[in-house]
Amino acid sequence: MNDTERTAPLWTKAFIGLTLGFFLLFLNLQMLLSSLPVYVKGELGGGDLTVSLVTATFALAAIASRFATAALMPRLGRTALLYAGLALAVLMTFLCAYANAVESLIAIRVLYGVGFGTASTIVPTLVARIIPQDRIGEGIGYFGLSTSLAMSLGPMIGMNLMNGLGFSALTLSSAAAAALSAGVLLLSGAVRGEKRNSRPAAPGVAAAKSDAAAGKRPVPAASASDSTRRGFAPLVLPALLNTLLSITYSGLLSFIALFGESVHIAQVGLFFLFNAITVILVRPIAGRIFDRRGHAAVLIPAAACVLASMLVLSGTTGMPTLVVSALLYGLGFGAIQPTLQAWMLRNTPRERHGFANSMFYNSTDLGVALGAVLLGAIAAHTGYARMYGYSAMIMAGFLALYIVMRLVGAARTPKPRSETTV
Repeated sequence: MNDTERTAPLWTKAFIGLTLGFFLLFLNLQMLLSSLPVYVKGELGGGDLTVSLVTATFALAAIASRFATAALMPRLGRTALLYAGLALAVLMTFLCAYANAVESLIAIRVLYGVGFGTASTIVPTLVARIIPQDRIGEGIGYFGLSTSLAMSLGPMIGMNLMNGLGFSALTLSSAAAAALSAGVLLLSGAVRGEKRNSRPAAPGVAAAKSDAAAGKRPVPAASASDSTRRGFAPLVLPALLNTLLSITYSGLLSFIALFGESVHIAQVGLFFLFNAITVILVRPIAGRIFDRRGHAAVLIPAAACVLASMLVLSGTTGMPTLVVSALLYGLGFGAIQPTLQAWMLRNTPRERHGFANSMFYNSTDLGVALGAVLLGAIAAHTGYARMYGYSAMIMAGFLALYIVMRLVGAARTPKPRSETTV
């Protein structure tokens, strides 16, 4: 790595604009997600499983849309797709206020998932291209702070808006956040003037052309399917771990307001405020630790924090233990997510960063969908407190899976290495 690459700046205008724009996009998402369960149960007469369905259909639509976005980007260009996705997200958010039945709300949320999934695939891909490679953990840590802050502040803002001004005011404010995101991204210049390009040649093809021009004997290139398998395999474990983490977060998004009602905590939304405090503190630090010491130094203690948070929350009956749970969750969640994303990006070449980001955010949405259904079913039979106890068991599974795969990877490696890729 040359000196220029080592000293490449991180805080460019494009990086700041993309990070702020992504924060506003996720704020738009999170403001509604936490309040929809109360609206569905109170205004539309739905139950816990109906709440789960509303959350899960959005997440599944976002996953499908990311696959479509990856296929369409080479043909239509990132700019056109990005702003089309943002426009759809703004419109569908606004229309949520006019859904007078569960069926119409689900249809609106599916279309919202398409718009959100499209935009949330393109922005991280643009960011990954401008972060210096030797600062990928630090850069993703700061960029990921946008999503973690939105995940922490959005639910609190959403619940307060709904309680104080009503659901219509909430949807209007949330739509405004998405519209502002589009303006920030445009002003940043990171996506302005991006042109449609034909699909780039695979690295093996480009190398073969270079060798032919130099008069070298060609070496048979790997097939596309082999290349895809090699690019996919290193991403499976971090994506699976992110899915497990996101299941626990889904339980907070979908049911924390209802849990607060059941244990008579009026300001249960403060969970997300205290969660945000530790997220802000830990996220940049976790990125630097990852760059220097690898993912094990971050993931094991952070997963233990999330596990402890869920155990504390399952026994919460008042504000003090709610605050402790929130602080612990912020420490764990704020450290795990950027580490998993940076791990996935480090395991893929730059031309495959779009694929890696797509897998990361798809695994997040898959966890949200699974959590809404699985934990919703548990809550319907056992109550919300015991449901959070089951969330702690999911994080115990996270730890067990990571440690076992870490040991398996070390056993298969002939020489000691500072970082094991599994």
